[in-house]
Amino acid sequence: MKLEQNRIDDLNLELTISVAAEDYADSRKKKLNDYRKKAEFKGFRKGMVPMSLVEKMYGQSALVDSVNDVVAGELNNFINENSLRVLGEPLPSEDQPETEWVAGNDFVFKFDIAENPAIAFELSKDDEVTYYTITVTEAAKNEMKDNLLRQYGSLEEGEAAKEEDFIIVDFEQGETKVEGTYVALRNVAEAARKAFVGVKPGDVLDVNVNEAFENETDRASMLKVSKDELATLDPMFKMTVKNVKTFVNAPLTEETFEKIFGVKTEAEFDAKIEERIRAEYAQEADFRFSKDAKTYILEKAGVNVAEKFLKRWVYVVNEGKFTMEDIEKDWDLFIIDYKWQMVRNYLMDKYNVKIEEADLLASAKGFAAYQFAMYGMNNVPEEQLEAFAKNILSQEEQGRRILDQVENEKTFAAVREVVTLKKKKISVEKFRELK
Repeated sequence: MKLEQNRIDDLNLELTISVAAEDYADSRKKKLNDYRKKAEFKGFRKGMVPMSLVEKMYGQSALVDSVNDVVAGELNNFINENSLRVLGEPLPSEDQPETEWVAGNDFVFKFDIAENPAIAFELSKDDEVTYYTITVTEAAKNEMKDNLLRQYGSLEEGEAAKEEDFIIVDFEQGETKVEGTYVALRNVAEAARKAFVGVKPGDVLDVNVNEAFENETDRASMLKVSKDELATLDPMFKMTVKNVKTFVNAPLTEETFEKIFGVKTEAEFDAKIEERIRAEYAQEADFRFSKDAKTYILEKAGVNVAEKFLKRWVYVVNEGKFTMEDIEKDWDLFIIDYKWQMVRNYLMDKYNVKIEEADLLASAKGFAAYQFAMYGMNNVPEEQLEAFAKNILSQEEQGRRILDQVENEKTFAAVREVVTLKKKKISVEKFRELK
């Protein structure tokens, strides 16, 4: 056995492994004997098959497996003895000569090996990262208050339809009549909506349904026909308005305050609104800090990666799921994420950041609560939240996303304790204009 190393640069090397016949002969013989013990051929007792038949049937497989075992062992020994921080795994060199698999031959294999760089840098109070404090304004509080009251509001009878209202109508065309169809004015095509705004119960309009309702699925549903039937219909219908339904905000009552936040007075309700806005702004500010800190730390760490090799490895390991063009297209984002994972692992080790099951469960519960809130469910029982969170964590992709999120959060929390936060007040409008 002979190994030759060609160091190309700090991160890349080429390894040539020369395998002589005697290096794999014993292994191949053992594999053939194993095949013989298990082989079943008609006319021969199990284990008594002539070796010539075994050789004929399994000789090539035994040769390839024994040589590959020898090569894999040498590769692993080389990596371990030299303490290489291997990127991905070794790849056959692009100029690897074609192998002629004949027993007794000597073989030569060439591998490209790339290393991840050693990471070593220090953070201190000399390192400054901006942390934004977003100002809570009366306008923001009023906007959230109105949104919450609208969210918990109800449809009531109205007089003249406004752009956000609904109307209940009958469509007629000859002997065809479709009764009691709900129409949301916001879904009416912009060019036709003007004719709908201001209609009252009893009003009659001639409507070109193709022009007023551009979405075929919605149009078919309103006219109670299949999408295939739409093409056969005359689009002109007489539309009679039966009712106007307007969305009315929930009233400022104890019942409303109790339903939304579990409080009794408007002052408590307003305080809860401000508390929620501050929590949302703090979350946005934390996310922004994470983004800025990540950029700052990556620049300071100065991580170099064997990108040419990494592209090849991503292509090979995904077994043709991506073309090289696909990989190139998303490379800028991928390489930042790859570098960050290395740097984050370094920081987690440096600052002794540990991830507990409780951390993952808490994050999953927060995500579950957010999802419930999207549907207006703000006071979900704790046991229901926990069950939903555990289900999230049991899903491989979701569980991996939660773990990545928690690792980021705890790493940036550790970084915040070390660096100097350059605090800066900013309006929410200016904050959201930041790139």
